[in-house]
Amino acid sequence: MKTIDPQTEEPRAASGDGDVRIEQDSMGEIEVPQEAYWGAQTQRAKENFTVSGQRIPAQIIQALGLIKRFAAEVNTDLGLVGAQESSAIVQAADEVASGTLRAHFPLDVFQTGSGTSTNMNVNEVIANRANELLGQPRGTRSPVHPNDQVNRGQSSNDVFPSALHIAVRRQAERLRVALLQLETSLSAKSKVFEDVIKLARTHLQDAVPMTLGQEFSGFAVQVGRGRERLEGSFAHLEELALGGTAVGTGLNTHPDFAAQVTERIAADTGLAFRPAKNRFEAVAARDALVAYLGVLNTLAVGLMRIANDLRLLSSGPRSGLGEIRLPAVQPGSSIMPGKINPVIPEMVIQVCAHVMGSQVAVTVGGQHGPLQLNMMMPLIGYHAVQSTKLLERAARILDERCIRGVEANRERCLDLVHWSLALVTPLALELGYDRAAEIAHRAHSEGCTIREAALKEGVVDEDWLDKVLDPKKMLGTDHNSSV
Repeated sequence: MKTIDPQTEEPRAASGDGDVRIEQDSMGEIEVPQEAYWGAQTQRAKENFTVSGQRIPAQIIQALGLIKRFAAEVNTDLGLVGAQESSAIVQAADEVASGTLRAHFPLDVFQTGSGTSTNMNVNEVIANRANELLGQPRGTRSPVHPNDQVNRGQSSNDVFPSALHIAVRRQAERLRVALLQLETSLSAKSKVFEDVIKLARTHLQDAVPMTLGQEFSGFAVQVGRGRERLEGSFAHLEELALGGTAVGTGLNTHPDFAAQVTERIAADTGLAFRPAKNRFEAVAARDALVAYLGVLNTLAVGLMRIANDLRLLSSGPRSGLGEIRLPAVQPGSSIMPGKINPVIPEMVIQVCAHVMGSQVAVTVGGQHGPLQLNMMMPLIGYHAVQSTKLLERAARILDERCIRGVEANRERCLDLVHWSLALVTPLALELGYDRAAEIAHRAHSEGCTIREAALKEGVVDEDWLDKVLDPKKMLGTDHNSSV
C-alpha cells in the first residue's frame, strides 16, 4: 500500500478496510488516515481550511519542533513530565525539527489566526510518534498526550509567535550571509572597473563622466546598507513570547519554564534568543515582524534598482548603452537566434516585487491584533519566512550567476564619453554658462563632438581644450578609492 500521495506529499489511504482510524476530541469522533501521525484536531483543520494549497512553511514547523524538544527536557527537569515520556517526545520532536516528518504537516496557511491548528498539528504528530516509539499504536494518546505532555506549560498564543521569530531569525541569518557575499563581489568589481571611464546619466540623460568602478561602488554600499538594516532588526526578533501562555500572564506554566527553554534554544541555534521584556506585548503584537518586513521592503527596493541598472547598462548590445556585458546563461528568444536576455536581473526584479507585496500583507496583518492576541499570525509568518528565503536565493544567484561574470565594454564606455554633450560642463567654468550652452547647442545641431564645436567657435586652442576636456579630470578626488 502506497502511503504518501505524490501530489500533496501527505499520507493517504488506499481502498479497503483499515485505511483509517477513529480518533476523538472534544467535538466527538472523526476519521484520520491510518498512516498519518496527526490526530483529530489536525484532521478537522485540514478539512476546514482547503483554501490555497500553500502549507505552513517548513521553517516554522521545524522551529515548533525545536521548542517542543526543549520544553520536554525542561518539564522533565522541573519534575512535570516523566523521563520515559520525555525521552520519546525529544526523539519525535527532533524528527520534526529536522524535517523528517514534513509530510505529516498538511495544514493550509489560511487557518485559524492564532496558529492553534498548526501548534496542535505539531503536538499530535509528536505525541503519536512518541507513543509509537514507546510501543503503542497511533491515535492512543497515551502514555504521551498531545496537550498534557507535549504542550505542557505552553499555549498556541505564546508558542506560535515564538516559532515565527525563531524561523525568521534563522532564515534571516542566511540572508545576511548572502548579502555580505553580494556586497563583497560588487566591491571587488568596483576595484576591477576603477579605471573604466564612462558617462554618468541623470534623468536618463547624459551627465558628466565617472568610472564604472564608482558606479559599482554605489551598488556595493547600497547592498551593505541593506545588510546593516537587516542586522539592526535582529534584536527584536530574538525576543521570544514563551512563558506568556494565553494572554501574557503565564497561567499554567512553571515560572522557570520559559527562561530555561529559551536558554537552550539560544545555545542550540547559536543565536541570542531571550525572553521577551514584556510578554503581554510579545503575545498581542507582531510589530517586530512588521518592522522586519519593512527592512526587507527597503532591501527589495535597492536590489530592484540595481537589477534594473544592470539591465540598462547592458542594453543593446549594439543599439543600447552596451557599457557592460552580463554573463550569457541561456538563450533569450524562441524566434530571434543568438538573442541573450538579462534573465538573472529580471528574476531579481520579480522577487523584489513579490516581497514588496508581502510587506503590505504583513502590515495589514500586524494591524489585526485586537486586545490580547494577533489573529493573522500564520499569514505574517508565511510572508516573513518566504520573503526572506526568496531574497536570500535571489541575492545568491545574482552574485554567482551575474555579478561575478560582469565585464566592462571599455571602448564603448569611452566612445560615449567623447560623444556626449555633457562634456561641455567644464567649459562653463572657463567660458561662462551661456557661452558653453551655445557650444553644446552647436554640437547637437551639427552632429559633432563638444571638442569639434568649440574649435569651430574659434574661442580656444587645441592644447588648452585637450586639458579642459580631459575626462580623467572630471572624476572627482576619490575615483581611485571606489568603496
